[in-house]
Amino acid sequence: MKITDSLLRSFKVARTYRLNSEKVNCVDYSSNGEHAVSSSDDDSIVLYDIQEGKPFSTLYSKKYGVDLIRFTQREVQTVVFSSNKLDDTIRYLSLTDNKFIRYFPGHTARVTALSMSPVDETFISSSLDKTIRIWDLRSPNCQGLTDPLGKPVCSFDPDGLVFAAGVESQAIKLYDIRAFDKGPFACFEARLNRVCDWTGLKFSDDGKLILICTNGGAVRILNAFSGSVLHTFSGYNNNKGIALEACFTPDSQFVMIGSEDGRVHVWSTESGMKVAVLDGKHPGPINTLQFNPRYMTFASACTNTSLWLPCVDDL
Repeated sequence: MKITDSLLRSFKVARTYRLNSEKVNCVDYSSNGEHAVSSSDDDSIVLYDIQEGKPFSTLYSKKYGVDLIRFTQREVQTVVFSSNKLDDTIRYLSLTDNKFIRYFPGHTARVTALSMSPVDETFISSSLDKTIRIWDLRSPNCQGLTDPLGKPVCSFDPDGLVFAAGVESQAIKLYDIRAFDKGPFACFEARLNRVCDWTGLKFSDDGKLILICTNGGAVRILNAFSGSVLHTFSGYNNNKGIALEACFTPDSQFVMIGSEDGRVHVWSTESGMKVAVLDGKHPGPINTLQFNPRYMTFASACTNTSLWLPCVDDL
């Protein structure tokens, strides 16, 4: 099924789960699209079966807290996540027996991004300690460190060959993962004409676009090769400076973001026009939003987590 304007406008909430007492800070899908995992400020990790459309496991990280949770590429039963209590160590957890496989110490301030390589056991992390660290799931030792000269956020490209660093909310630097110690091979200025911080970077699945997420009332997409600004999307509520997560659809044709008033806004990456506003009846700001990489569904979350499906009758 092709993702179109009319299909996106037909999406409705299929299921809402009220499993968390505090905000859900992250949702991630497994690469095969069959599972989702969420982390929350209430220290819980919830694993969802997407085909069944229901949660089937809840774990807790009471001692360390949990944020920025990511499935590993290896299997859907393991995740890595950053800590929001005690320290800034990244942890590698088995979901089957709720045991830590490995710790990745090194960062000395809050981790701002975690990005898994799509091709191997590598992942990268950025932190308010102004470093980006490169890790291998098989070793607790940092495999490499780069100082991008400012507070960074980071993301791998879809081929796992390049990673991008958004630095001090004003520039994007591109690094070759095999030669990151030589410094960036490209640098683009991309400052927004408003006071806000960059809170995340994402590549589109076709590798042609970079999405800048912010805690202001706008997100922006750039040409990933030239750095030219293609569109700036605004017109959604975010008056409290919340780090609202935006995402691409898997076909790279649309950008979606939640808002303070619980609605989801959708724009075309080609025309820059808004094509849909969806009301999920969220009682609070939609902090995190992810489209499934394989199935026609997406998840949005405030303290509640909602799974959306297209309503074919509306087409």
